Amino acid sequence: MACHTRSNSFPSRSHPVASNFDEHLRKLRSSSSSIFCKLNGLQDLHDCVDKVLRLPLTQQALGQEQQKKCVDELLINGSLRLLDMSSIAKDALLQTKECVQGLLSALRRRRGDEISSEVKKYLTSRKAVKKTIKKALRSLKGCSSPCINEEQHETIAMLREVEAFTFAVFESLLSLISGPKAQSKLNGWSLVSKLVQPKRVACDDDQEEESDVNDFEKVDVALSSKFDNNTIHVQNQLKELESSIQDLEQGLECLSRLLIKNRVSLLNIINN
Repeated sequence: MACHTRSNSFPSRSHPVASNFDEHLRKLRSSSSSIFCKLNGLQDLHDCVDKVLRLPLTQQALGQEQQKKCVDELLINGSLRLLDMSSIAKDALLQTKECVQGLLSALRRRRGDEISSEVKKYLTSRKAVKKTIKKALRSLKGCSSPCINEEQHETIAMLREVEAFTFAVFESLLSLISGPKAQSKLNGWSLVSKLVQPKRVACDDDQEEESDVNDFEKVDVALSSKFDNNTIHVQNQLKELESSIQDLEQGLECLSRLLIKNRVSLLNIINN
């Protein structure tokens, strides 16, 4: 249901908080930075949303009876979907991190049977993670965004812009975590025998080409195909992936807290 009522009580784009919001959104849209930077940028953006929602003018305007349906339809349902996407991403990162840590521990002990078990556990977990993410991305694309018309006020439009951009970043994040399908199947003990061999000098061929491949993909490919490098190279890839996961987890946790905070603010506005 579209809402056509406009209120003069909304803060305009000339308001300092609104101007700050515009600046953060502009930077995010024009930036080609990494997903880590985009998550940090989203934190700044949602912090601006928090400030907007705490403005008396905003609360007064969004609290009007004719505006409450707009808030409920355009924002509350959207915030639930955002929290769902955040939860899926956090679960995927946690599952992958636990498997990475288990495999690193097995590699340090150099026990072939244990390494084989941890490799299989990692690949099984990744398969489940990818399946969950694929389902989430499909449902995300199947959701149609409510129509924003020119008669709706700037604050509603601002919040919808944030929602749309946050969904786009979550889609990129989930795609990053999922990575491409493995090129070939695990070669069983052939792989394990390579991992437990004595140390050798690692080969850095195609290093330039690998620079554009994310850490999830590097490990997936290494563990899903015959890997000719030594255990040190594999351990380094796993450590890099573990570090990337920890950075993503920190960014997601901060963002999730802001999403919850803003959702509570919206609920308080429409329930007052």
